[in-house]
Amino acid sequence: MEIIDNPVSNEMSSARDSNSSSGEIAAELSFPTFKLFLPRYCVLDIDSAADKIIEVAQERRSFGVTALAVHGLIESLRSSALGEKINRIQMIMPDGQPIVWALNSFYRLGLRDKVMGPWLTTAVLERASDKGLSIYLYGSTQDTLDKFSQNIKLRHPGVHICGTHADRFREATPEEDAADIKKINASGAHIILVGRGCPRQEHWVADHIGSVNGAMMAVGAAFDYHAEKLSLAPRWLSRMGLEWFLRLIQEPRRLWRRYLVTNSMFIYLFFKHRFIVGKP
Repeated sequence: MEIIDNPVSNEMSSARDSNSSSGEIAAELSFPTFKLFLPRYCVLDIDSAADKIIEVAQERRSFGVTALAVHGLIESLRSSALGEKINRIQMIMPDGQPIVWALNSFYRLGLRDKVMGPWLTTAVLERASDKGLSIYLYGSTQDTLDKFSQNIKLRHPGVHICGTHADRFREATPEEDAADIKKINASGAHIILVGRGCPRQEHWVADHIGSVNGAMMAVGAAFDYHAEKLSLAPRWLSRMGLEWFLRLIQEPRRLWRRYLVTNSMFIYLFFKHRFIVGKP
């Protein structure tokens, strides 16, 4: 799909914030973004998105990526702290079929599929392996990091894992944060995979644009999927927008309240903006 020549260019322009650094970099890399209630989503397909990430990673440019599902979108609306910074992240990918359906409904984009964090991670790792790039893993538990690292070495032997850092499961002190930044930058990492869970990982990526030299990817559950602690839904189930149901079965205590609240809010917002407000 040729996005640059999309016929809804006027809507694209209004969806972008030309004064933000994320908007400037998006324009420089030639991908449009579309506003959905607050976050501005990049609508590149997964291969094109991975190519762009590798492009900035090779130059070790400070660049933020997140695969943002309904939960993350709603969190950006409920939390002013996240809402004020979410669009600092230059590449926000639509992780969730409802996000894709809503973007198609408002902007007539004709998107076929969402871009899940685990899928995007695989696409980036494949390219990073071909180019011999260095990866830093930040977040999750030490056991998950060990298993994820092992699987990267097995499946993507050209990738150099230049460092790992298990999540503290609390916010770092200013001194700890400064030490983390120094350690990551000194490692020579081209790509930093961040698995702290939504919305903590989005906060971390947004807060470190300009200080961490590399492409920072907030991919959350990708750590558990690639460590083989969780199973991905079949593609047919995913395309029906029902992957959340499989995740609910896998982690009912953690996810039932999230899905009840965020999915309901998303449906309300969609109908409000589609039939009353008239724009997203």
